[in-house]
Amino acid sequence: MKFDKIAVVGAGAWGTALSVLWSKKGHRILLWGRDRLRVERLKQERENALHLLGVKLPESVGLTSELRECANADLIVLVTPSTVLREIAARLRDFSESDRSVFLSCTKGIEHRSGKRMSEILRECFPGNPIAALSGPNLAIEVSRELPTATVLACTEPERAAELQEFLGTRRFRIYTGEELAGIELGGALKNIFAIAAGAGDGLDLGDNSKAALVTRAVAEMVRLGVRMGGDPCTFYGLSGAGDLVATCFSRHSRNRRVGEELARGRSLQEITSSMGTVAEGIPTTKSAYECARRLGVDTPIIDQVYALLYEGKAPLQAMEDLLGRGQKAERI
Repeated sequence: MKFDKIAVVGAGAWGTALSVLWSKKGHRILLWGRDRLRVERLKQERENALHLLGVKLPESVGLTSELRECANADLIVLVTPSTVLREIAARLRDFSESDRSVFLSCTKGIEHRSGKRMSEILRECFPGNPIAALSGPNLAIEVSRELPTATVLACTEPERAAELQEFLGTRRFRIYTGEELAGIELGGALKNIFAIAAGAGDGLDLGDNSKAALVTRAVAEMVRLGVRMGGDPCTFYGLSGAGDLVATCFSRHSRNRRVGEELARGRSLQEITSSMGTVAEGIPTTKSAYECARRLGVDTPIIDQVYALLYEGKAPLQAMEDLLGRGQKAERI
């Protein structure tokens, strides 16, 4: 299948980074942003200074604030916040005239109340189209600078996954194909919650032993909940699970880790999110995952404490004390 027209829907850090990456491979990209004034500024300055300062947009990246222009592209890449993906997908559906457009979700989140993954939302809106998802330890600033990166991609039509791997992969952006969407998406979504916990530990100066233990137990919690939500356990030990978890919990570029760190240093959640100017997906995903865990009867002590920290006003030190104060038990994944 040829992908002559590529639309990237979402002009945040990740959408911009992917547009830069793929345009440098020789593809022409149409990048959509919701804010018309910001899009006009991007056209003039050719730099997304708010999200990727110093990274120039090649001339092969077109810009638009008209979603209609993206609707019938051969490949439509969704990089919107998870909380608005359903709305954006519904708007695209209203404009769409093709049932062969391939939809690639690069959004890491879980929908509130329904507990649906992003590909499931897209499948509801576009039941006849191939739906794919990409996830992994992919920090936008590093991808935009072409630092070596690996990621994993799966599709409802496996032959499309191989085509996308060849079409979108580069020497510095290595794409592996996966066999199942659920684990790939859930790993990429759940790790953001644990990054908030890791950041809180950093803000409280709890040390490297504590952080290593947290990340290890986060893998166990990710597997427990992820499997009950439909993922293959093996997937969570790969790039979209353990790999993404390590990057997000330790990187200075991680927005979610920074949220936890700033909370532990005494700033309010509202202050932090207002000053960031971008979305930390771990915040809404914590609520979604907490709802899913309660519904499925899964033990999620780390998610529970992050939920209390974000949505119940619990003090970071108390959350850590309560997590550490749980009864002794055998180590089990």
